Amino acid sequence: MKLEILGTGCPKCKKLTELAQETATELGLSFEIVKVVQINDIMNYGVMITPALAIDGKVVVAGRIPSKEEIKKWLLENPTK
Repeated sequence: MKLEILGTGCPKCKKLTELAQETATELGLSFEIVKVVQINDIMNYGVMITPALAIDGKVVVAGRIPSKEEIKKWLLENPTK
C-alpha cells in the first residue's frame, strides 16, 4: 500500500505523516510512505490546499488533518491492502 503525503513539509504535513504511519503500523499493514512536495506534483492530484493524504493514488482528504479513526477507516476500506 502506498501512502502519499501531499504538502511542502509544514508542521501539519509532518503531523499527517506521523498519524498515517502510526495508524498503518497499528493495523499491521504493509505500506510505504511517499512525500509529494513539489507544488506541480501536488496540483496534478487536484489538490489546492495541503496537507493531503492519498492512498494508492486516490486522494482521501485535503486541507486538514484527519483523525486516526478516519485514517483507519480509509486504510481498511482500501481494496489493495
